[in-house]
Amino acid sequence: MQYSKPEYLMSTQQLADAMDDPSVKLRLFDVSVTLAPSTTGYSAIPGIEDYRAGHIPGAAFMDLGKDLSDTTSGLGFTLPSAEHLEAAYRRAGIDDDSRVVFYSVGHMMWATRAWWMLHSCGHRNVSVLDGGLAKWQREGRPLDTAEPEWSPGHFTVKLDRARWADKAMTQAAIGDGDVCTINALAPGVYTGEAEHHYGRKGHIPGSKNVYYGDVLEDGCFKSADELHTLFSSKGVLEKPSVIAYCGGGISATIDALALTLIGHTNVRVYDGSMSEWVRDENLPLETGPA
Repeated sequence: MQYSKPEYLMSTQQLADAMDDPSVKLRLFDVSVTLAPSTTGYSAIPGIEDYRAGHIPGAAFMDLGKDLSDTTSGLGFTLPSAEHLEAAYRRAGIDDDSRVVFYSVGHMMWATRAWWMLHSCGHRNVSVLDGGLAKWQREGRPLDTAEPEWSPGHFTVKLDRARWADKAMTQAAIGDGDVCTINALAPGVYTGEAEHHYGRKGHIPGSKNVYYGDVLEDGCFKSADELHTLFSSKGVLEKPSVIAYCGGGISATIDALALTLIGHTNVRVYDGSMSEWVRDENLPLETGPA
């Protein structure tokens, strides 16, 4: 079995080839964020200092929390308006015909979040660097400290709301036989047994646990066969529609992209995820295994 959409991932060698090809209008971005544990959830710190210390040559830095989030929502990361996104992407030098690649340091989820957002905005020539900076460095490839300067771009955002779920939609999916809701968090957080939580312990009733770490191997996405087996074992592929959630709509994009890679065409990310859900005491949570 092969990926249905292999172009959504880019290997380190493919990136190196694109960097050497003057005909490719490459826009490469480091979108890294560092998470510091807090009492409930995490505090997010932009990875700009690590970027300045050394990044893949030709990469610019894009701040997910500042440039690509609604900072008025009270949540760590929330999808802003289409107008906000269009202005941010244009400032970053992205055009409709740009070849966009996102990578992150430490964890894939920041790159997959950036991918999910731009792809949902209608850009079809965007990829995640499979393995991120860690794989690039393991292979002995160069780093740089120079920061590129690109002219403003002219990308036009056409936001597809079908790629996103809100609280009401996620609540309505409870007990809906046509929707499989999946929780991408670690098993202990899902069951409520771990100390870490987002304000209340447990998971959305009826949701399956597909831990994002099980989707990856050595920082890269598993093969199509392995992903198909994993999601099938959880009953995810039995339903025509999927809503993926996590703590704040970040690691859920790993599961969402994995499903998209193997051909699932109706996948949404619950943007507010547990950070929003737990604030409403009237919304139910379950503890224990599925």
